[in-house]
Amino acid sequence: MLVWGLCMGHAAPEGTERNVANMDLVGGRPVVDFVNTLSDRALARPLERLASYRDLLDWCVREDMFGNAERTRLKRLAARHPRKASDALARARALRELLFRLFSATTERQVPAPKALDELTTFLAEAASHRRLEPADGGLRWRWHRGDDELDWMLWPLAWSASELLGSEDLGLLKECAQHDCRWLFLDLSKNRSRRWCTMEQCGNRAKARRHYEKSRRS
Repeated sequence: MLVWGLCMGHAAPEGTERNVANMDLVGGRPVVDFVNTLSDRALARPLERLASYRDLLDWCVREDMFGNAERTRLKRLAARHPRKASDALARARALRELLFRLFSATTERQVPAPKALDELTTFLAEAASHRRLEPADGGLRWRWHRGDDELDWMLWPLAWSASELLGSEDLGLLKECAQHDCRWLFLDLSKNRSRRWCTMEQCGNRAKARRHYEKSRRS
């Protein structure tokens, strides 16, 4: 039945737009939620929530990467440079898919492909060139320095966060939703590390319904 092939847990209620404003943030870290902006990866037509550059900005505001003032500034800049905005969106999607390949490999206890690691290393080298140590509150802190015309600067901290997760003990907590067509990722922060679903209310309940249906059919 087709109903079992759809990850309805990530669809918005009927009659509403399925975008970043109504997606569940279940990853445990913004960079994991970023990877989840493509839903239902196992289906022929996955759900793309980063359908426009504006979606990317809205997602950043929702994850507190920056505020409404920066979103407004970038929207105006994108309106003046639509080609650069399109390139920034394409680069965001490319980074997202690279991170999915890396994260997914670790959830399957596999060594990530050397090519994927090299791609992330190249991205990190670019990001690092925009990172500076500056005095702050009696100490030092890292800050990101961007030019006024850069539309994809939000990808630098995302790539950096991904590298920190890949090199941390928390990587062992990263899991993929047990609903086969979902493929959303999350950090299992449950007390006994037994979490199986991106959300119990949606993918978990769908799995229960499926088991009940199959048991009834056999009976």
